[in-house]
Amino acid sequence: MSNQDFLRRLPSASQGLRRRDRIQQRLHLDFVLILLLTIVTIYGLIVLYSANGQSVTGIQRQGIYFIVAYVAMFAVAQVPVHVLRRIAPWAYAGGAVLLVLVLWIGVGAKGAQRWLSFGGFRFQPSEFMKLAVPIAIAAYFGQRLLPPRLKHVCVALVLTAVPAVLIARQPDLGTALLVTSAGLMVLFFSGLPWRYVGVAFGTLLVSIWPMWQFVLHDYQKRRILTLLDPESDRLGAGWNIIQSKTAIGSGGTSGKGWLEGTQSQLDFLPEGHTDFIIAVLAEEFGLLGVLFLLTLYGLIIARCMAIALKSQDSFSRLLAASLTVTFFVYVFVNVGMVSGLLPVVGVPLPLVSQGGTAVVTLMTGFGILMAIATERRRVTRHI
Repeated sequence: MSNQDFLRRLPSASQGLRRRDRIQQRLHLDFVLILLLTIVTIYGLIVLYSANGQSVTGIQRQGIYFIVAYVAMFAVAQVPVHVLRRIAPWAYAGGAVLLVLVLWIGVGAKGAQRWLSFGGFRFQPSEFMKLAVPIAIAAYFGQRLLPPRLKHVCVALVLTAVPAVLIARQPDLGTALLVTSAGLMVLFFSGLPWRYVGVAFGTLLVSIWPMWQFVLHDYQKRRILTLLDPESDRLGAGWNIIQSKTAIGSGGTSGKGWLEGTQSQLDFLPEGHTDFIIAVLAEEFGLLGVLFLLTLYGLIIARCMAIALKSQDSFSRLLAASLTVTFFVYVFVNVGMVSGLLPVVGVPLPLVSQGGTAVVTLMTGFGILMAIATERRRVTRHI
């Protein structure tokens, strides 16, 4: 056998890439996105073990949540995009009904009524609306010419405002902010004229005083005032921010070491396993550990935005872009509030903070993105 015969029998790099693409197409998955999510998940469990007082039980419970979340992601990834578009109105209506039930028969904790409990299983319906709202608005715009006309913009605003108001009444300002962000991002990416954006910004400025007077609760006002001067109430409203900034600063460049953080291990840092977990990460792994996590987040966002840009229709493009930017808002708000740049609004760090419903919702969103990516590859292949 000659060298030329041997070389001809070797598979080319393009053949390997096509084979991998066929496997991804058959499984309806994005292997790069799954790899990035898995790394963040493992990293989050390592940090959570320290933040949760080295509780094996807590890690096992969170591990079960992640298993359920990954199963949900794989299952949703198999759903064709046109099915998502068809069920959008029903998903939105069902979520709105659940939000009403929360206000009526919901389970309360720490002064908030945000959960429903059935047969010993407790879940937070507001998390579901982070997906239902952008899916419904994207489906509405996907059937119309873009950029949207004024009446269509008003419909989208109503679809966003109804669940946001119901969630804010629980009260849960953080989730209401994320739901609003998801709806507004669909509007923005639909080609909304800049004059509408200017009007919306002006309306927001004008509504600041009425919201302060009649909408915000006393504890929410204290959080905003604490942001401006946390030292004014060191042992009260300012305690969380002061301890969080102390933990972040004491970590330095490389951190004190895993399980060696003083603020978290000695319980100076409240909610270290949920909203303020990045302060635990910064104290024990330092600036380098935080940058590593933020880099992973950035790669996930870039991958998801690439899926959005290559989508074949308006519905897929608007939905994928909205889910991606909502994930960015998750990260931005959490890091901003923990570092003292934004008021504390109760937004967990995605895939790192302890939680069940939030994790399942996030991974379901990534499953939708994979379904959109698979739809793009299938259309391209048939062409």
